[in-house]
Amino acid sequence: MTKVELKNILIQRIKEIDDIRFLEAIKTILDSKSENTIILTEDQEKEILLSQSEVKEGLFIEQKELDEQINRWLKEK
Repeated sequence: MTKVELKNILIQRIKEIDDIRFLEAIKTILDSKSENTIILTEDQEKEILLSQSEVKEGLFIEQKELDEQINRWLKEK
């Protein structure tokens, strides 16, 4: 069995689990093996979700355009 096959089997098996405690136990095991895990606060997670939503809606400005606006503003002073 390849690594990819094993991952797919595990993903499918996890999808079938309804027991929240068992899922939390699996998460604990996975978290303990992850070296690059970043723990976010609830507020940080909300900010990320809000930012992703804003990007999808086009509510952002490209860095180049922002730099141009700043340069125009500085020249006006």
